[in-house]
Amino acid sequence: MSGIIGKKVGMTSIFDAEGKNIPCTVIEAGPCVVTQVKTIENDGYAAVQLAYDEKKEKNTTSSLKGHFAKAGSTPKRKVVEFKYFTEDKTLGDTVDVNLFVEGDYVDVVGTSKGKGFQGVVKRHGFSGVGMQTHGQHNRLRAPGSLGASSYPSRVFKGMRMAGRTGGDRVKIQNLQIVKVFAEQNLLVVSGSIPGAKGSYVLIEK
Repeated sequence: MSGIIGKKVGMTSIFDAEGKNIPCTVIEAGPCVVTQVKTIENDGYAAVQLAYDEKKEKNTTSSLKGHFAKAGSTPKRKVVEFKYFTEDKTLGDTVDVNLFVEGDYVDVVGTSKGKGFQGVVKRHGFSGVGMQTHGQHNRLRAPGSLGASSYPSRVFKGMRMAGRTGGDRVKIQNLQIVKVFAEQNLLVVSGSIPGAKGSYVLIEK
């Protein structure tokens, strides 16, 4: 599966030929450097390792400096492996937005925005226990009953309760590439993708 590492720029909208307004996300994709080519003979599986986004040398460990130097590359921040890369790549090659053409369908992987510790209404869409009647002044956003008492005398695993929300790896599938700006290394895909502005995303072809 071919792919590229990118960074979410933000959202915009584009009018198509029929005058329909399409919400789109702008992604700065690449250029990425091939820092390692893994083979079945040496590593047990085939994959292409890509690196993206400049990083200061003083913030890079010596082992990583040597790893990037083998590919003739400066230190990078984000390193990701893509299995089953459709094109043959060698160490030091560059992968850019020309990997895609307008009309392609891609999957985008990102880390969703972290919301912190949230209650059941925001986290799971609960509606609360109802109206404020019979002296219930603080139950509007409460989860309600959690289970039986005497049997099984415990709360089952997986019960939808309050807790940490967001910050998860999320894949959005079948987004269409609307525009490709090769000079600016920009992709415009239809719809929204997970993550905040400036967060890293993976675009899988």
